[in-house]
Amino acid sequence: MKVDAFKIDIDQAQLDELRQKLSSSRLPEDFGNDQWAYGSNGAYMAELLHHWQHNYDWRKHEAAMNEFPHFRCVIDDMPIHFIHIKGKSSGAPCKPLLLLHGWPWSFWDYQKMLGPLSDPAAHGGDATNAFDLIIPSLPGYGFSSPLPKTGINFWRAADIFVELMQGLGYDKFAVHGHDWGAIIAAQLGHKHAEKLIGSHFTTLLPLDTFTGGTVDPSYFTAEEQSLAEYNAHFFADGGGYFAIQSTRPQTVAYGLNDSPTGLLAWILEKRRSWSDCDGVVESVFSKDDLITTVMIYWLTETIGSSMRFYYEAAHQPWTPSHDRTPVVEAPCGIAVFPKEVVLQPKAWIEHYYNVQQLSYLSHGGHFAAMEEPVKLCKDIQQFFAKLR
Repeated sequence: MKVDAFKIDIDQAQLDELRQKLSSSRLPEDFGNDQWAYGSNGAYMAELLHHWQHNYDWRKHEAAMNEFPHFRCVIDDMPIHFIHIKGKSSGAPCKPLLLLHGWPWSFWDYQKMLGPLSDPAAHGGDATNAFDLIIPSLPGYGFSSPLPKTGINFWRAADIFVELMQGLGYDKFAVHGHDWGAIIAAQLGHKHAEKLIGSHFTTLLPLDTFTGGTVDPSYFTAEEQSLAEYNAHFFADGGGYFAIQSTRPQTVAYGLNDSPTGLLAWILEKRRSWSDCDGVVESVFSKDDLITTVMIYWLTETIGSSMRFYYEAAHQPWTPSHDRTPVVEAPCGIAVFPKEVVLQPKAWIEHYYNVQQLSYLSHGGHFAAMEEPVKLCKDIQQFFAKLR
């Protein structure tokens, strides 16, 4: 596997074009939407767009990203971008830890965790918990683009990341993921358990979810019926994106790829709705945080290919690699955040996964790496310390 050093260096012409587009934004009339019930709120959109056009500095964030070593390689004809940080331990070799993001995420959502996980001693932690970190962009996301072919779904991504880790010299590795990254981490623990030290994740879904798989209602105890209601409400009230991206992602991609305002609205609403922010998005994400996420999708023109991840999962039945129980055989560490978009019953979790650590955190939502990085780092370190 040929690996090339990579530097993020966006052409100034792209930034100038973006500024021009922002200056001609045409916001729709918005009324009766103070609680965001209809989607992204118009007044806050106007505020955020003003910040983007007049105050936001991409070069500052680009420089921060480039403080870490970036690389690109080609696997299965696909360009794969990743950060690779060597850990600083007290002597023993560092475990390799693959950090996998989701949608609408990017590799940069792990920014607050990179130092504490790779050099814990410098952040008040134990040097024996240091990891070598590998943080890729998923295929078709960010700088792992352009996506050259159809059919790339989460289980093919899992195979790609096994090849990436082996190409980097890691025959056995640890993995952590959220959202799609969590599903890929579970798939790795299902199909490639022998290659894993362990799998740690936060989002809990059956691997056949996207072609109709569900959690049997009998797993929910009487005390857990509120979880079933919580899950049903998420899909009924906030599942429109899922239906669109699983069926006609290309249609909406034309608008989002051409309009920075539209792209911001699409991503912003998810960041607010899926985080534990009590409706105040800036209690979790700064304006710059929100815009930088949008910028990565905008500058790489990958909102369309990122949404195809849903289509490909929904249109290709997941095929089990074995029929054993638990389905995910690798040692699993699971961190449950109270405002995660889907919450599962404990009996099902312990049936489906080879659970070695199950933590219930007091605060946090779907974007835990940004919302609660300290708690998440601690949970990851505690889990993998048990697997030395």
